[in-house]
Amino acid sequence: MSKRHSRKALPYNLCWLSVVLATTASAAQLELEAVEVVGTNQNEGLYSGYSGTALKSSTPIRETAQNVQVVGPQMLEDISAVRLDDTLDYVSGLARQNGFGGLWDNFSIRGFSGDANTGPEFLRNGFAANRGFNARRDTANVERIEFLKGPASALYGRGDPGGTLNIVTKRPQWSQAGKARLSYGSDDFKRGELDLTGPLHEDLAYRLNLAWEDADSFRDKVDSRREFIAPALTWRASEQTLFMYDGEYLRHRTPMDRGVVAVGNKLGAIPVSRFLGEPNDGPVTLRNATHQLVMEHHFNADWQARLGGGYKEGTLKGFSTEPSALVDGQTLRRQRRYRDYESSDYSLQAELLGVVETGAVVHNLLLGADSYRFEIEQLMLRVNPTADNPYAIDIFDPVYGQPQPDPLPNTHSFERQKVHAFYLQNQMELGQQWCVLAGTRFDSYRQSMLNKRNGQTRQQSHSVSSPRLGLVYLANDWLSLYTNASRSFRPNSGSDVNGGAFSPERGRSFDLGMKLESADGRVGGSMALFHTDKENVVTSDPSNPGFSIAAGEVRSRGVELDFSGQLTQGLRLSASYAYVDAEVVKDNTLRKGARLLNVPKHAASLLVVQEIGRAGIGFGINHVGRRSGDTEDSGFELPAYTLGKLMGYYQLSQDARLSLDINNLTDRDHYVSSYFANWVTPGPRRNVVGSVEYRF
Repeated sequence: MSKRHSRKALPYNLCWLSVVLATTASAAQLELEAVEVVGTNQNEGLYSGYSGTALKSSTPIRETAQNVQVVGPQMLEDISAVRLDDTLDYVSGLARQNGFGGLWDNFSIRGFSGDANTGPEFLRNGFAANRGFNARRDTANVERIEFLKGPASALYGRGDPGGTLNIVTKRPQWSQAGKARLSYGSDDFKRGELDLTGPLHEDLAYRLNLAWEDADSFRDKVDSRREFIAPALTWRASEQTLFMYDGEYLRHRTPMDRGVVAVGNKLGAIPVSRFLGEPNDGPVTLRNATHQLVMEHHFNADWQARLGGGYKEGTLKGFSTEPSALVDGQTLRRQRRYRDYESSDYSLQAELLGVVETGAVVHNLLLGADSYRFEIEQLMLRVNPTADNPYAIDIFDPVYGQPQPDPLPNTHSFERQKVHAFYLQNQMELGQQWCVLAGTRFDSYRQSMLNKRNGQTRQQSHSVSSPRLGLVYLANDWLSLYTNASRSFRPNSGSDVNGGAFSPERGRSFDLGMKLESADGRVGGSMALFHTDKENVVTSDPSNPGFSIAAGEVRSRGVELDFSGQLTQGLRLSASYAYVDAEVVKDNTLRKGARLLNVPKHAASLLVVQEIGRAGIGFGINHVGRRSGDTEDSGFELPAYTLGKLMGYYQLSQDARLSLDINNLTDRDHYVSSYFANWVTPGPRRNVVGSVEYRF
């Protein structure tokens, strides 16, 4: 990274730092001093050479001491993604995890899957987006998704050492445009989308994304309804100051569905379509509302500031009937629950970005502070099966509509988290070929948990630092080598036998890798070797049965390979492979060497699209290896599977397009995740979706 690149691109850097990530043209509307942008348009083709997540700047990925993969607009269009979940198969090192009965997104990165109750860490425009209970992420307003492998605590705070992702939303444009899309497919899938943008005034632009969805599914008795609205505004208050608002509202309704059961630890005894809950429970309803407001100010060509705030609230309410125990290989006893969860999340960020030269060394500095307050109230009623009232169902001949037991009070808690943090980072350019990254973050964390049933409150507080150090060698114009070492932390909830707080989980990660990029920026790839350890994992207390201690350790090591790009004018390709050896190192219950849940040792994907004139045709292949199927190390495994996908489109005119997608081409039964043998999530059967799109 040259001094010239650093100085000339800083106004463009701020656009990344401030979440104006839609297009280069949009950034140009800031009307600042004309600058030369070095690099390629990040929105063209399958390969993107830039990420705003890893360093909170527009530093090219090949100059970043970390493995970063970007799923951009072209990939989202090629695979017809309507959910975040649709993208996971095309990024190395990711694996699906228990999805809370189909209600939320849950995945692991390099074998680590985050909090058991809130899932993995992910961001939305740089703000935490996973706290609380969130419906499965819609892509109607998503511009790109940036996957950052390895610890991100040095910039973003709490999180697992496997990595995090940042969802970048679409920004307002300064020219009028619109797009409407209608889709219909198997299982009565119906979906409509509308995307509108343009100027409201010479200094004010808007964007509005709408989506509506109504669908049955391959699962008996399971359907879903969804409404989504996402407004956004950009205001140029002056030539130096920019304000951006971004909002979302989502309502999603669907029954909680824990999937199928294994009989004698073997899957396939019942069809993947069989629902084992109770239709009379009705749907569980999730509502999420998000607001983000960011202000940016350019002091001069070298220094900029950013101030942002976010507010997010969510609710989850409804009844569910869930498998409890398979008692004779045929009769499944069930429990019934009612959940009423509410959460709110307030966050603030302040950052200063600038350049300082000391002799021949150029320092790209980032100083930041952030704070958040998160509150969640959880009320659960539950009734477990008994000999007198087993509330059971025959898994081979289910009969629905039996009398339902009334659930009784089970838990009622109120949790509050408060965090204040300060972080600093220095990207040093040592000549034309060497880049050094040094940074750290200091977090002060407080948590209180009130048991509203007995009035008891438990509290914990910790202060932690999360450093990282990286080195990049730019061997030539197309090859770079890097290494990094970093630490992470994630607070543990609950308390030990004495009522004391657990120490936070701490992670250590080491990476060594190489990155390739063609001269025109249309093709790129990476290889990463990683070794990650995590300690203070909560495990059973051998001296006090029924209690836990923070004494467990787990480890993940492996290799990631990713390649994507525009090979010729009409041919584009994306490929990935990961070997992940994720296992228990120390535990009081699980044996040393036990595999981590749902993490395959081998996984790979391939996507190829060929355009010919007005038409395009493509195919995708996704392979997932065998995985551990429960958290008890019982020997129950999910079988490997390989799925095929066909897609095609025809451009009727410059503005109108027809497309068709066929998923699970061979109609193969497969199982994407599990929590234990009675909660196994099957993957969809073969399905066909057709769409018509019109731009105006």
